[in-house]
Amino acid sequence: MSLNDWKWIFIVLTLFGLIVLLRNIITEENWKYSVVSAALDEVQYGNQSSNLTRSLPAFYPNHSYCPHQGLPMSLEEQLEERNLLDSIIWPYPPSGSELLNLSQTSDPAHSLFTIVPSQKDQQWHVGDQLEVQIHLHDYEGRPKRYGGDFLLARLQSPHCRAGVVGQVLDHKNGVYSARLPLLWEGSTQVEVMMVHSSEAIAVLWRLREKRPDRVYFTGNFRRGRLSETTVCNMCFLLQDKGPRCNFTDLQTGEPWYCYTPKKLSCEDRISHAKGGYLKGIITSKEALLFQRCGVRRMALKNVSDMVGWSPTKLSGFDLCTNQMYAMQPLFDLSGVNIKVRINAATTDTIDVLPSRTSEERKEDPVTSGYYYRDLWRPFRDLPMRPFNQASAITQCLTNKLVYLYGDSTMRQWYDYLISVLPELKEFAYKPKSVGPLMAVDSTRNILVHYRCHGPPIRFATLMASELRYIANELDGLTGGPDTVVAISIWSHFSTFPAEVYMRRLRLIRKAVVRLLNRSPATAVIVRTGNPQIQRNDISLYNSDWFSLQLNTVLRSMFEGLDVLLVDAWQMCVAHHEPHNLHPPRPIIKNMVDLMLSYVCRNGTTNTA
Repeated sequence: MSLNDWKWIFIVLTLFGLIVLLRNIITEENWKYSVVSAALDEVQYGNQSSNLTRSLPAFYPNHSYCPHQGLPMSLEEQLEERNLLDSIIWPYPPSGSELLNLSQTSDPAHSLFTIVPSQKDQQWHVGDQLEVQIHLHDYEGRPKRYGGDFLLARLQSPHCRAGVVGQVLDHKNGVYSARLPLLWEGSTQVEVMMVHSSEAIAVLWRLREKRPDRVYFTGNFRRGRLSETTVCNMCFLLQDKGPRCNFTDLQTGEPWYCYTPKKLSCEDRISHAKGGYLKGIITSKEALLFQRCGVRRMALKNVSDMVGWSPTKLSGFDLCTNQMYAMQPLFDLSGVNIKVRINAATTDTIDVLPSRTSEERKEDPVTSGYYYRDLWRPFRDLPMRPFNQASAITQCLTNKLVYLYGDSTMRQWYDYLISVLPELKEFAYKPKSVGPLMAVDSTRNILVHYRCHGPPIRFATLMASELRYIANELDGLTGGPDTVVAISIWSHFSTFPAEVYMRRLRLIRKAVVRLLNRSPATAVIVRTGNPQIQRNDISLYNSDWFSLQLNTVLRSMFEGLDVLLVDAWQMCVAHHEPHNLHPPRPIIKNMVDLMLSYVCRNGTTNTA
C-alpha cells in the first residue's frame, strides 16, 4: 500500500474511534440522567410501589413531597407520620390488577353473606353482638383467595328508623367477618355492600401516589386589561415546563405554586380556581373495575367482536335501564362493581329480643353511635339533645361567636343555621358557594362566620386575598367560653398522597393546641369525612376509599385532645338516606344538634 492509502485508513479508524467514544459518553450520561431523574421522582412523587408494606421501609421515614418547603419535621413528628402510614396500609392483591381479567376480580353478585347463629340460646338480645360471615367470589363464581376488598356493613330497622354501622374484618383469604352491635328490639335487617374490589383499590392506591396532578388548579393574573391564566398545584408542577411562582404560605410553610405568566409577574395574581380533572389516567382494562352502570353493556360490546357470536342465543338484564338485551352467559358480568349490595345466602333478617340483663349498655369502642327514631345517639359521655325549635338553638348560641372553617360540607352547617334562625342577618358580599360568609343576630349577640380552607380547594373562583389557612385563622382567635370553632377538611385532599394531608392536619392540630392552651374553655369541633356517590370515574378522584383513609389519619391526629369529633362517616353510613358528598338535611340536623349539645353541655337549654 502507498503512504496515502495508510493515511486514509488511519483517518477512518480515528473517526470510528471518536464515534464509539462519543457514543459511550452519551450513553453513560443518559444512564446517569435516568438514575438522577428516577431519584428525583422518588423524592417529588413518593415513587412507591402499590405494595406499601414492601416499599415503605425504604422511603417514608424521611419522606416529604415538598422537601424544599416548610419547616422540617421533628423526630417525634417523623415517627408519628410513620405510624400513621402503617395504620392505613391496605392488603394488596398478590398480582397486579393489570395482569387480571375482569372475570377474576371480585363480583358482588356472586358473593354471599351468612348470619352466624347465636351461640347462647339461638336467640339474639339487645346488648349482644351479631356476627356475619362474607364470602367474596369472582365473576366466574370462584371463591376469592385473598383480601383487600372494601366492604361496608350495617344494621337497619325501617320500622323504627334505626341504623348502626358494623366493623368489617378482613381475613386476607376472601372471607370477611362483620360484627354489629344489637342496640334495639324488633326485626332488624343486615346489609353488606362492596364499595370497591381489591383490584380496584390497587389502582386507586397507585393514582394517589403517582398522579397527584389528576385534579389541577388555575391562577388568574391581571394588570389593567392584560390577563393570563396558568396551571397551579402543590409542589407537583414539572420544573421543565417553565418557571414557577412561589406562593408558599409564610406562616405555615404550606407550599403552592403556579406557572409564571408569560407577560405578567407573580405579583399580579388576583384569583384561584379549580381547573379541572385529567382524563385518560387509567387503562381501558382498569376502567372495567370502576363501573357503576353499564358494565354488562360494555362486556356485550367486547363479546360482539368474537367469531361465531350469536345474539339469538343470549340474554341479559341491565340494572341501570331495567331492559332486557342480548348477552352471552359466560361474559355476563352480573351488574356493577361499585357500591353494590351483597345478597344473603339464606336470610338477612333477625328478631332482636329485650336485653337479658338490666345492666346499662356498654360503649362500643369501634362504633361511635347509632340512629333510633332518626335521632343520632352517640356513644360517649355527651347527652344528645334534639334542638327542634329555633328558640332552643338561639338560647344555646346567645352571646356566642361561631367560626366554621373548611370545605363545602362545613358550609352546610352554616346554611342550616341560617335557615332555622330567622333572626340571623347575613352580611355576605361574596358568592354564596365560596364565601367568606357571615351572619349576625345583634339582639342576642350571635355571630356565625364561615370561611373555606386554603389550597388545595376545588371551589369556583376565589380572590387570592381570601385564600386563608385554618391554622393561621385559629391563631388569630382569642377564644374563650363564648367561642365555638368547627373544622371540616378532607374532600379536597383525596387526590394527594396521605403525607400531604398529615402535614396539613398537623399544622391545624398545633393551632388547636395553642388555642386551647390560651383559652381552655373554647369549644372545638372536628368533623370527619363521609361517603358519597361513586359513579364510574368519580371514584378516581373522590373515592370513598380515599375518604376512609383520610378519616383514619384525622382520628389519630386529634385523639386525646379536648375536642368533639363528629363522626360524619358513621352518621351517613348508618342512615337510610343515599350517600352524598353533601349529606341530606336530616343528617345535617343531627350533626348540628350534636355540636350544640356539646357547646351547651354545661347549661340548661329548652329543647322542646
